[in-house]
Amino acid sequence: MSVKVNDNLCLGCGQCEPVCPEKAIMVWGIARVNDKDCTECLICLGYCPVKGALEEVRNG
Repeated sequence: MSVKVNDNLCLGCGQCEPVCPEKAIMVWGIARVNDKDCTECLICLGYCPVKGALEEVRNG
């Protein structure tokens, strides 16, 4: 599993960035998730105001 940003939906509001316990999200125009730091806790999904902008994706 991983968290991916849908570039077409992300508003760049930054609500996901401060709630990430691993500091794996940075917002520069739109959100970016550092896969190496992300532990897939999915807290960010609960703070994103746009459904589908952050998505849980199954790998493989």
